[in-house]
Order: sequence, then structure tokens, then C-alpha cells
Amino acid sequence: MILSISDVEFTYGATPVLSDVNFQLDGGELLAILGPNGVGKTTLLKCINAIHRPSAGAVMVEGRDILTMPPHEIALGVGYVAQQSEAARMTVFDAILMGRKPHIQWRPSDNDLKIVDSAINRLNLKGLTLRHIDCLSGGELQKVAIARAMVQEPKLMLLDEPTSSLDLKSQVDILTMLRRVVDEHRISAIMTMHDLNTALRYADKVLFLKDGRIHSTGPACAVTADVVEEVYDLPVHIHTIQGHPMIVPAI
Repeated sequence: MILSISDVEFTYGATPVLSDVNFQLDGGELLAILGPNGVGKTTLLKCINAIHRPSAGAVMVEGRDILTMPPHEIALGVGYVAQQSEAARMTVFDAILMGRKPHIQWRPSDNDLKIVDSAINRLNLKGLTLRHIDCLSGGELQKVAIARAMVQEPKLMLLDEPTSSLDLKSQVDILTMLRRVVDEHRISAIMTMHDLNTALRYADKVLFLKDGRIHSTGPACAVTADVVEEVYDLPVHIHTIQGHPMIVPAI
């Protein structure tokens, strides 16, 4: 088991945001966290990565309490891709190489450079390596952020709305690549998403949040219309197209 979340709670001031959150994730599993806007999806990711500190509960990554680990050790095990990445005056190559920082002792080794080059090729960024990231489009910048997380070689990847700035082809490319990395390297990955159909197509498991609590969790293929209606207050039908579930509003 790579990730274990036990009784996690989080509050902003006196306002409860997350309550009684419990789930586990094994290697080779991709989990999609779903739910309406403002339900706590991003907050939950930040609690898992110790950006936020839960007011109660435990977050264990490979048996270690992440809330007691120094940032350097967290970076060795957990890769995080924020919903919006800040652009700075550095090249795409240098920005991705920064993801190797937890592994670099004095200067980048040949292996570090090989890993960076592999990520650049996987995400079709070869033609952008010498461009400055503050000159990139939102979609290009998102790909750079994902590549930077990949080169950390983490056991757990956390991605907050990873396809929100991407066109349709880039969405498919990114999620197909993520699915392949999870399968080949037996890592765990969690992504927050608003697109239910995309989530059901690529994720092994889904977790629905409602009112700061887990409403339901389970295999993506087992999601029912009743669950979707209860979470989003919207009647839907679920059809199967080319072997994949497709959610359609029933209005």
C-alpha cells in the first residue's frame, strides 16, 4: 500500500472543510476525486502533500507519516501538480530539471539529464526546451508542470485538475501517458477533476466528495446514476460507449 488516509479533518479558521476522510491507494492505481465546486477536492490534495496540515487524522505514504517528514523527503516520494503553475524567467528545460532537485547531490548527473529528456519526449516538449516558461500558453505550462513532477520519480503523484487548460488532443495525450506511467511503474496517482466522463475513462477508482465528506468511493466502472444525482443534484443517465461509461444529463 502506498497511501493510507485515516480520519482526516481540515478547517479554515472555524469553518470545517473536510471531515472523516478515509481511503487507501495501492501501487498501480489511479484515483479521481470528484464533486461540486468548493467541496474540498484541492484542499484534500494539499493535506495529502502536507501543504495544509489537517486538524485531525493521519496521512501515511509507504507507512510513514507525511506530516512528520521534512520537505526534502516529501519531495522524494510525492509529486504535486497545482491547478495553476507560476511562470518564471527560466527555460522549459531548467524548469523540468528542477524536479530532480531532491535527487541531485552536487550537480545533475547523466542519469538526471536522461530522466529529464525522457519526460520532455513523453510530453512532446522537445521543441520548447529553450523557450522561457513565462512565454508559454496555459496548456504548455501545465505540461511543463506535469513533466517536472514526473522527473521526481515519486511513488505518489497528485494532480489538481491536470487537463483544465488543455485542448482535447492534449487531454487525451496527458491522461494516456499518466495511465501508462501508473501501470508501468506501479505508482499511485490522484487527480481532481470536473469532467466525470474523462475521469471514468482513465481512473481505476473514483471518490465523490459532498459537503466535505466522502459520499461514496469505489471502482470507476461501478458508478451509478443515483450516486451522481445525489452528489450533483442533477438527474443523469449512464450509457456505455465503446466499453466506457458515459454520463448524460437527463434534462
